[in-house]
Amino acid sequence: MNNRVDIAIVGAGHGGAQAAIMLRQQKFDGSIALIGDEPDYPYERPPLSKEYFAGEKPFERIMIRPGKFWAERDVSMMLGRRVTDVDAERHELTFADGETLAYGHLIWATGGTPRMVNCPGHDLSSVHAVRTRADVDAMMAKLDTVERVVIIGGGYIGLEAAAVLTKLGKHVVLLEALDRVLARVAGPELSHFYESEHRAHGVDLRTGVTVAGITGDQGRATGVELAGGETIPADMVIVGIGIIPAVEPLIEAGAEGGNGVLVDANCRTSLPDIFAIGDCAAHANPFADGATIRLESVQNANDQATVAAKTILGHPVPYDAIPWFWSNQYDLKLQTVGLSTGHDATIVRGEPATRSFSVVYLKDGRVIALDCVNATKDYVQGRKLIVGKTKPDPAKLADAAVPLKELAA
Repeated sequence: MNNRVDIAIVGAGHGGAQAAIMLRQQKFDGSIALIGDEPDYPYERPPLSKEYFAGEKPFERIMIRPGKFWAERDVSMMLGRRVTDVDAERHELTFADGETLAYGHLIWATGGTPRMVNCPGHDLSSVHAVRTRADVDAMMAKLDTVERVVIIGGGYIGLEAAAVLTKLGKHVVLLEALDRVLARVAGPELSHFYESEHRAHGVDLRTGVTVAGITGDQGRATGVELAGGETIPADMVIVGIGIIPAVEPLIEAGAEGGNGVLVDANCRTSLPDIFAIGDCAAHANPFADGATIRLESVQNANDQATVAAKTILGHPVPYDAIPWFWSNQYDLKLQTVGLSTGHDATIVRGEPATRSFSVVYLKDGRVIALDCVNATKDYVQGRKLIVGKTKPDPAKLADAAVPLKELAA
């Protein structure tokens, strides 16, 4: 391949793949290189902790597009390559092997690396993160010899892994440092519902606990030691405590940022001709009252990819998409729309005991987010309430018999 491309995309996940797709859909006929540090063609990450881990979906079914798609659209795939340096002035990337690639525009879509526990034993084998296909393949290869699993972290990754492992007949202990699971992303009503569900399925779920270390024997993890002195036996340890945005080369090149790289409404960084999208992009989000945040979601990656591609092609559009997320655990489908951060009231629609209900989040009386458990109608109709900054009658909002679309009128 030529050592110069018109557009280099670093990161071959959801955002990077969507950026390349959108550029071609918008009739861009220049050269595109999609650069990824994994050997695989772009694939969906959310199923890694759900259907792929459970063995319900083979890898081919989680690929974003089949391999031939990229060749047909003349997207040069540079897989298994890691960018270590960005020279913003010279418009040049340097790879781990010392090779360089010049670019006209750069889209940075690297996501992040799993945050690992900082305690003795964190580097033992059988201590795993859930971020890449290789991570999950390594766990699946050991499952036949694993009976006891300790999961550190009560976010979505940890809870989804717990659900899969419980279904596979493993004994699961889940440890959360805060006083409830999902504390950073949901209200107490949803947290307590999921805690009850996991315990009912046999998960030994503990909150407010501190991990002091991971014990091992001959390089393998054998248990997790808590601050109180108890050691929980484990054949495998899974860590799901968030990610560290992979932006070092951009920050070192002079880009503004810290926890992610800062971008404007068109996904431009402070460096010339360099854009950033997805998990690694810190942006002022209109659904967070303009606060600068990073959003770790497929929706954010895809929508920002579209914004960056159109802006590069001279059709700038601002990023103003409503955030949405989902999680599958057991037979529970959780769909979230909006951002609940900063809410000052919650209303529960329906009865959690029926395993079909919604938690509506309010700020100053207006609806800012919904968590919908097996309640797809609320999820679909609730979007309008958020976009319209609606302040509905709380009594009607709490009445599950009243469709949300009537409150949006």
